[in-house]
Amino acid sequence: MITAEVAVYPLKTNHATNVIDDSINVLKNQNVDYCVGSMNTTITGSQDQIFSSLKQMFNEAERSGGEVSMVVTISNACE
Repeated sequence: MITAEVAVYPLKTNHATNVIDDSINVLKNQNVDYCVGSMNTTITGSQDQIFSSLKQMFNEAERSGGEVSMVVTISNACE
């Protein structure tokens, strides 16, 4: 199991909240545990699940908002 903390930052949009929400909503179909915080989302799962989830989140944010920055911290020591 690994844990990732991820924050999505939509750029050049007036609908940042929608873009962030859309990217988080893809986690419902990723078979990972996640907790949405005020500044980031924490995801727990296998390495394959985490990296797949991060890719899906980025793709969805890009699809719904265009330019996006994603900050991720990944650890195999935090549970």
